[in-house]
Amino acid sequence: MAHDETPAASGSRRVILQRSSYSENLRITEILRKETVGGILLLIAAALAILWANSPFSESYFAIRDFEFGYEPWHLKLSVGSWASDGLLAVFFFLTGLELKREFVAGDLRRINRAIVPVAAAFGGVVVPALIYTAVNLSSPDTLRGWAIPTATDIAFALAVLAVISSHLPGALRVFLLTLAVVDDLIAIAIIAFFYSEDVSLVFLLWMLLPLGLFALLAQHRPKFFGSTTRGPWLILLPLGVATWALMHASGVHATVAGVLLGFCVPVLRKSGGKPVLPRPNKPGLAEVLEHRFRPLSTGFAVPVFAFFSAGVAIGGAEGFVSALTDPVLIGIVLGLVFGKPIGVLLTTFVLTRTTKANLDPGLSWWDILGVGMLAGVGFTVSLLVNDLSFGAGSEHDDHAKVAILTASLTAALLSSVVLRLRNKHYRRIVEEETADDDENGIPDVYEQRDVIERRDD
Repeated sequence: MAHDETPAASGSRRVILQRSSYSENLRITEILRKETVGGILLLIAAALAILWANSPFSESYFAIRDFEFGYEPWHLKLSVGSWASDGLLAVFFFLTGLELKREFVAGDLRRINRAIVPVAAAFGGVVVPALIYTAVNLSSPDTLRGWAIPTATDIAFALAVLAVISSHLPGALRVFLLTLAVVDDLIAIAIIAFFYSEDVSLVFLLWMLLPLGLFALLAQHRPKFFGSTTRGPWLILLPLGVATWALMHASGVHATVAGVLLGFCVPVLRKSGGKPVLPRPNKPGLAEVLEHRFRPLSTGFAVPVFAFFSAGVAIGGAEGFVSALTDPVLIGIVLGLVFGKPIGVLLTTFVLTRTTKANLDPGLSWWDILGVGMLAGVGFTVSLLVNDLSFGAGSEHDDHAKVAILTASLTAALLSSVVLRLRNKHYRRIVEEETADDDENGIPDVYEQRDVIERRDD
């Protein structure tokens, strides 16, 4: 079968986007299933926010969003919307940190030959939209600050689109999409930390290292304790995480960065006989345990609540929408997400295959890469966050950017749906062949052998 070919079997040229190892495919499938549910909740929350913000009761929506509470001396008197973006979204970025570390420590992406394509595609999918936005807004310095808005990919929203159109993406494309989105999030985090942090206080940053270091020390030296008990993480690790978040927020660096750093501190490998070994489905590492516990909180509450308070924008009817169309912010975001993302992903992957003399997996084509690239143009959660950091909630450019993010995401979703639906029959055949292989022997022989070799090497 074409998609089962290994690099050795396909000739001297290396094959990219081939099927992942069996254990990795199971893990990715489970993650995508959970993210799909979160994406559907995300869509519902965003729709409710838009309806409420444009209803006769819109004043109550904005009154709730802008209501402030918290302890001022600790720099924590924030609006409800800010608590959602700075606080709840830190849970989402904590899981992003866990997933990033898991991918590059124990996933298929710990091998350069597997990681290079989706990582490069992610960078291409960030650079090209940023350049397009910059070109459109070059003559408007006050809007240039939003250059990073169209660089993000919302994996939950994208997967909700796949669920709606019932696309049977093969394992290789699912891994490619998830990895691209995760690396995309890492780039977005770096952009937020370096370009959207103001009046940084080194004193608070240094104090932040104290709870962060203690969190890392306990997680690294007592992984079995925190993995086997439910109270330990909540009573010990959570307070340290909250202290890290609060000090990061007070330092001027966006508080969601604390979530990523905390995720990086959690060990992925588990110890067996005193030696670190790869986690297995029946013997997960602490990172997988915490991911399993916290993902429902993120996908079921934190991200939908953030979307609810960030997506609400008073469009002002047809007249307001038409006036927004002339704003270079809207033009740059729409062009960046709808065209920049697929161009960046497709072009980078194409150049990489040509320069390394590699081939796509025989079961896939460039139309598949284009479809995934279009789907990557569904930017929502992180785009809304960067928008708030760029222009400030309630400003004219902020409202126009929200309209642009929603419009571009829906457009990208529709275009990707057309391409992927046209290939859906082909995808279904590949998935059926993969499933038949798995049912026959538990794991296809070639992948069973590869998993054994990987366990031996690790």
